[in-house]
Amino acid sequence: MGEWPLLTFSTTPVNEDLLLVKRLLDFAMALVFLLALSPLLLLIALLVKLTSRGPVLHRQTRSGLGGRKFVLFKFRSMHSDAERMRGELEPLNEMDGPVFKIRDDPRLTGFGRFLRRFSLDELPQLVNILKGEMSFVGPRPPLPEEVARYAPWQRRRLRMQPGLTCLWALAGRNQLDFERWMELDLEYIDNWSPALDWKILLKTIPVVLLGRGAS
Repeated sequence: MGEWPLLTFSTTPVNEDLLLVKRLLDFAMALVFLLALSPLLLLIALLVKLTSRGPVLHRQTRSGLGGRKFVLFKFRSMHSDAERMRGELEPLNEMDGPVFKIRDDPRLTGFGRFLRRFSLDELPQLVNILKGEMSFVGPRPPLPEEVARYAPWQRRRLRMQPGLTCLWALAGRNQLDFERWMELDLEYIDNWSPALDWKILLKTIPVVLLGRGAS
């Protein structure tokens, strides 16, 4: 300004036109997938109901863009009392940081293990994408109690629309420590482009088909 040099700093992608294209593609793809996969969705819903007691869908409050809370949908892969059992299993947590994860989680149902292995439990999140709460690619939406324990630098991952998959999924999310997971999410935000989204999506397909989804 005048003789004074100015420096503009942004913590998120600033090209609003490209972000709008990302949103329009998310909406169109989610709608097409919901229609095309509706027979599979109905079959999974029926099998969830027949193989264990409890609701078909698991609804969980997550933190989305800017920390705004929304209800995330998943096919229920755990027994109906899974939340109560978590306190008893806390000493077995294999992740550092605020995230809870254990291999061979005893709360999973038999069919739930299959759903998790091929990431089929995530399919109802197509509805979240349709509603504009999520994207196909972006940092995974965390639980509010996890966000409360974030270090200040980790909160920047909330400045991008959460997604179904991101760089951490390709790096082996079950083997990553929490800090590396956060670093990969920030790397995605800093280098975001439509081309990067398509690259991640295409590389995620074999990960899912080969059963390398969540444990």
